[in-house]
Amino acid sequence: MASYTPPLRDMRFVLHEVLDVVAALKELPPHAELDADTINAVLEEGGKFAAEVLQPLNAVGDREGCRLDQVSHEVTPPAGFKEAYAQYVQGGWPALSCDPAYGGQGLPHTVNQCFYEMLNSANQAWTMYPGLTHGAYECLHAHGTADQKAMYLPKLTSGEWTGTMCLTEPHCGTDLGLLRTKAEPQADGSYRITGGKIFISSGEHNLASNIIHLVLARLPDAPSGSKGISLFVVPKFLVNADGTLGQRNGIFCSGLEHKMGIHGNATCQMTLDGAVGTLVGEPHRGLAAMFVMMNAARLGVGMQSLGLTEVAYQNAVTYAKDRRQMRSLSGPKHPDQPADTIIVHPDVRRMLLTARAYAEAGRALCVHTALLIDQELHHPDEEVRKAAADEVALLTPIVKAFITDNAWKATSECMQVYGGHGYIAEWGMEQYVRDARINMIYEGTNTIQSLDLLGRKVLGDNGKKLKAFGRRIAEFVEQEGVSEDMQEFVNPLADLGDKVTKLTTELGMKGFGNADEVGAAAVDYLRVCGHLVFAYLFARMARVALDKQGSGDPFYTAKLATARFYFAKLLPETAMLIRSARSGVKPLMEMDEALF
Repeated sequence: MASYTPPLRDMRFVLHEVLDVVAALKELPPHAELDADTINAVLEEGGKFAAEVLQPLNAVGDREGCRLDQVSHEVTPPAGFKEAYAQYVQGGWPALSCDPAYGGQGLPHTVNQCFYEMLNSANQAWTMYPGLTHGAYECLHAHGTADQKAMYLPKLTSGEWTGTMCLTEPHCGTDLGLLRTKAEPQADGSYRITGGKIFISSGEHNLASNIIHLVLARLPDAPSGSKGISLFVVPKFLVNADGTLGQRNGIFCSGLEHKMGIHGNATCQMTLDGAVGTLVGEPHRGLAAMFVMMNAARLGVGMQSLGLTEVAYQNAVTYAKDRRQMRSLSGPKHPDQPADTIIVHPDVRRMLLTARAYAEAGRALCVHTALLIDQELHHPDEEVRKAAADEVALLTPIVKAFITDNAWKATSECMQVYGGHGYIAEWGMEQYVRDARINMIYEGTNTIQSLDLLGRKVLGDNGKKLKAFGRRIAEFVEQEGVSEDMQEFVNPLADLGDKVTKLTTELGMKGFGNADEVGAAAVDYLRVCGHLVFAYLFARMARVALDKQGSGDPFYTAKLATARFYFAKLLPETAMLIRSARSGVKPLMEMDEALF
C-alpha cells in the first residue's frame, strides 16, 4: 500500500536556489550549455519512470525474491524486473551521465545523482542492477585499456550489458589483503582466474545479455597483503573480436544469499573455475583501480538510504494525517470527529520531522558532493579540481555512514508512526526498515567509514581537508553573522565548528600515543562531523528560505520550520557524542577478553 511522489520541488530548491548548479556547471566545458529547464525536464521524466514503473514492483520484489536454478546456475529476478529494465534501457537512462564517446548523453553527475535518489526511493533492490553497472563503467573508463574500453564501455553505457564488482571472499570482508582468488597468466595475455566470492550484488540475472564482472585476484608472484591484489575484467560470456557473444565463461552463481532485505536483488555466491579475464590497470595495483568503483558504491549507498528516508517519510505523513486516535493533549482539534488525527501529537511530529530533516539535509549533501565530482572531473583549473577531489574524499565516508545511520533511525521512526500497522507487511514500512539496515553494513561497514574519516581523511593529512571545509563554513558564518535573522542558525554552526577543531586536535594527540584511541572515538567523531555538514547546509537553505518567505510560498515556511527543528532537536546530539568521543579507549578495552 506504500506510494511514492518524486520530491521534484525540493530537488529544484537544492539544485537551483541553494547550490546554483547551472552557474557552477557553466565553468565546466562539457556542461557549459546546460540550463535549468533541461535539468528539470530530465528529472521530471525520471521521476515518472521511478513512480510509475519501479515503485509498483517494490513490494513484489520483496515478496518474491530471486530464484536460482541449481543445474543451470541461472538466476531469475522477481516478476516485472526484466520488463522494467527493458523500459529503462529503451528510455536511454543508463547513458545519462556517461561519456558521449561511448554513446553516453554526457549529463553531469549532479543530475544523475538526483535521478538515482528517485530510483532508490521507488525500488532500491531493482536500482542496484543498473547502479553497479554504472560503477563498473566508471572503473573501466578510468583504468581500462583502449581495447577494454572499446569492447565493454558502449554496452555498459547503453545498458545492454550490466556489471558487478567481485571483492569479498568467505574468509575476508573489508580486509581484502587476505583474499585468495588466483589469476594464472596465459600465453595469449589473458588470465585464468579461480576462487570464490560472496555477497556479490547483481551477480547473476537475466535482465541483460551479458554481465561484466570486475574481479580482484592475486597473480602468482603477488606480494602478500593489499599490495598484491590485481584487478581483472571477467565477462559472463566471452566476447568475440567483432563484439558478439561467445561461449559461457567459467564464472557462475553457486548460491543465493538469503537476506533480511533488498530481496529483489540477486546477492550471489560466485564461483570462478578457470574463468578467462584480462588485467585492468597495473599488476598488484588492482585495489587502487577498484577504489573508483568502491567510492562510487559508497556514495551510491548513501543515495539508497536517502531514497528510503524520503519514501518512508512520505508514507508516514500520509498515514498520520489520516489515522484517528485519541485527542490532542491541549484539547480536541477535530471536535466533529470521534478522535483527532495522530499528526496533532507532539511525538508523532518529532518522528516525522526527524525523517524530513534527515531527508532534506541528506539531499543537499548528496547533490553538493555530486557537483564536486563534476568539478573534480571537468574544471579547467587544476587547483579547483584538486580542492574538489579533496572535499569529495572527506565527504564520502560521511555520505555513506551518516546518511545510512540516519535512514535506519528515520525509517524506524516512520514505522513507529503506524503503530501496529507498521510491522504488517502490506503497509510497506517494515520493508523500508529492513532494507535500510543493510545499507549500514555493505560497501564497508559504517565503523570502517568512521575509521577512514578520522584516521585517513583527517589525521592522515594533519587536518588539511577538514580545515579547507572549515574555511568554507567560517566564510559563511562571517558573511551571515551580521544578519539578525540568521543568528539562530549561524551561532550553533560556528560553535560546533570550534568544537570539532578542538576535538580533532585532542584525538590526534591521543592517537599518537595509542592508535586504539582513534578506533574508540571514530564512530562518534563521524556523527559529529556529519552534523557539522548538515548544520552548514541547513543554514544555507535557511538563508534562501528567509530571503524568499515574503513570496507567500508555503514551501519556504516549511523549510524554515524544518531547519529550526533540526537545530533544536537533532543537532544537540553532538554534545553527547563529543563527550563520548573524549571518554577514550579505557572503558572499551580495560575488560579482559576472557570475561566477555
